[in-house]
Amino acid sequence: MDQVVRDQEDFLEDEEDEIDELQNHGINASDITKLKQAGICTVRTKVDKLKEAAAKLSNASFITGLEYSIQRKKIMILSTGSKQLDELLGGKLFFMAAYIDTEGTFRHERVKAIAERFGIDPEAALENILVARAYNSEHQMDLITEVAARFADEKGIFRILVIDSIIALFRTDFSGRGELSERQQKLNQMLSRLIKIAEEFNVAIYLTNQVQSDPGAGMTFVADPKKPVGGHIMAHASTTRLYLRKGRGEERIAKVYDSPDVPEAEAPYAISAGGIVDVS
Repeated sequence: MDQVVRDQEDFLEDEEDEIDELQNHGINASDITKLKQAGICTVRTKVDKLKEAAAKLSNASFITGLEYSIQRKKIMILSTGSKQLDELLGGKLFFMAAYIDTEGTFRHERVKAIAERFGIDPEAALENILVARAYNSEHQMDLITEVAARFADEKGIFRILVIDSIIALFRTDFSGRGELSERQQKLNQMLSRLIKIAEEFNVAIYLTNQVQSDPGAGMTFVADPKKPVGGHIMAHASTTRLYLRKGRGEERIAKVYDSPDVPEAEAPYAISAGGIVDVS
C-alpha cells in the first residue's frame, strides 16, 4: 500500500514539474513563470485552457433557432450562369476562387471565354483564381490545408473552392475491397476538413464526383443504372447533390439528387463557349 501511495505522489510531482520541462524545448524561464502565476502548472492544464478559449471564440455550443437563421443569412450564394439553374438553387456572384484539379482538366481558355461573356477582363478573371494540380490523395489533402491557410490570411476575399474531382485520386491510390475501408476513412477525414473550411470562412465548396455502373440496378429496371462513387460517406458529407446527365442534342439536365432545403426537381441547361446557359 505504501508503495502505491508513494508511486502516486511521485506521479503527481512529475505532472507538476511537466511545465518546467518546456524549458528544455526552447521556452524561456520567464514565460514558464508567467504560466505558473496564471495557474497553469502542467502542460495538460495549458491544453485545457487553450481548448476552453477556442470553444469561446468558435461559439461551438448550443444556439437558438433564430440565432442559427441569422447565421445562415450570412452565407454567400453563387451564380451558375443559368437562370433556370439559379432558380433551382439560388445565385449571385463571387469574388476570388480556388481550384484544385485532380484530373488535369482545368483550361484557362474556358475561363477567358466565360469572363468575356460577363464583360470581365479575362486576365483579371484568371488573376482571381488560384489553381493547383493534385497528384495523389495525400497531396490533395495537403493542398486543402494550404488553401485553408490562404483563406485565413485573406479572410473575406475567397468565395468558392472547387475540387474536380474529389474521388478520382482515391480510386487510384486505394484499389480493391481490401483497401476500401482505408479509402473511406481517408475520404471522410478530407470531407470533414472541407465542411469546417466552409463554415469557418463562409466559402462555397463545390465538388465534382464520378459515377459507376450499378449491377444491381438492372434487376430493378432503373432507367439510369449508375450511382455516385464514395458511398454513404460522400452522401452524408454533402449538403446539396446534383446529378448531371445528357438530354437531347446539346441539352443537359441537372437534377437535385439530395438536399436538406431544396425540393427534388430538374432544370435544363446547355454548355456554350461562354459557360453554362439557359436552353433556348
